[in-house]
Amino acid sequence: MIDHSTVTATGALAADLLDEARAAHSHRTARTVVSGNSLRATLIAMTGETELAEHDSPPAGTLQVLSGTVLLRTPSRQWQLSDGDLAVLPPERHSVHAVTDATVLLTVALH
Repeated sequence: MIDHSTVTATGALAADLLDEARAAHSHRTARTVVSGNSLRATLIAMTGETELAEHDSPPAGTLQVLSGTVLLRTPSRQWQLSDGDLAVLPPERHSVHAVTDATVLLTVALH
């Protein structure tokens, strides 16, 4: 076991958050696992058929699927992402739709 304050056991946390999402009215939950002056990483859990509505893109960011399948959508295109897939966020408004129960790691540049 690693004992370091900057290490997060994302697998265990993702499973816990998915359990919370199943019980939540919104069918999703999130926890910021890294927060600094220039970077933020947030673990998001969503039950199947849940959507993060269309929103503006950060200056730069990635979306990595830890479990499940999601659709990353823009007004003109979409990408299906599954376990282990990593996508650069498009530089335009986008949404995320959980096809199945899913956990994703969203990492964004703050500046």
